[in-house]
Amino acid sequence: MSTWHEEYKRAAMLAFCVLLSACGDGQGDDLDHFIRDAGNDMHARIDPLPEVKPYTAATYNADGILNDPFKARKIVSSRSSMQPNMDRPREPLEAFPLESLKFVGSLSKEKLKYALILTPDNLVQQIKVGGYMGQNFGMVTEITEGGLRLKEIIQDELSGDWIERISSIELQD
Repeated sequence: MSTWHEEYKRAAMLAFCVLLSACGDGQGDDLDHFIRDAGNDMHARIDPLPEVKPYTAATYNADGILNDPFKARKIVSSRSSMQPNMDRPREPLEAFPLESLKFVGSLSKEKLKYALILTPDNLVQQIKVGGYMGQNFGMVTEITEGGLRLKEIIQDELSGDWIERISSIELQD
């Protein structure tokens, strides 16, 4: 026994199928023709590739003004009278870069004044005026309560001459 609702559903489905089949007649052919013929009137204009110029190698420093950065530089024998004493024995504080040493205080014994220097390995060393510290032949010239001054002898990168540089280390908290 079929009910009224089931017959209504069957009739609605039949009508829907008839409508769908009516929509498909001839519509797809026009679209296919349009897509196929759309590109017939178009012509692309592509510019030709630019001419590739041959590579010409440029020589580095052809005029000889610059130093070659890939070759070791020779130390120019200095005409300057200032040169570090390479023959003297090294002192313990010369093993460390000056930036890594810290001035932590000073001591006075009789008429001598000593600076207390903290090294990177947490040892306290003492040094007096005339002693050497740092890796640039730095000689201590003055010790005060707030720090110390020293004269370093460094080599100029361009000329190779030895020049003086005054540096200081201030009291660290």
